[in-house]
Amino acid sequence: MSLKITVDPASAIPPFEQLREQIAGQARSGALPVGYRMPTVRGLAGQLGLAANTVAKAYRVLEVDGVIETRGRNGTFIAAAGDAAARQAAAAAAEYAHRAHRLGLDRSSALAAVEEALRATYGESG
Repeated sequence: MSLKITVDPASAIPPFEQLREQIAGQARSGALPVGYRMPTVRGLAGQLGLAANTVAKAYRVLEVDGVIETRGRNGTFIAAAGDAAARQAAAAAAEYAHRAHRLGLDRSSALAAVEEALRATYGESG
């Protein structure tokens, strides 16, 4: 198994986001299993012809999202992303519910706002 990334320089999606999406997707699907050692930032940047800062930005976001974890000088590894993602989604949902309540939205209005945001993010068929 190995990391398979392609970055389309002509895409409207920034390269760091293309990188983030592909790594997260491969981690979710199991193509990159928990514990898989990721290339160094400089190594991956060199392989893909990207600036090291671009790869570093993707890695930072992936780490915040719980997809990867950095173990100091030992390297960067795929984390147990499913658990972290589920926890973060639940925390975000709880925060949204509290904020919607404080704003005085009723349940149906709060749900409608979520549905609209999901449509905007995932598309109509999402």
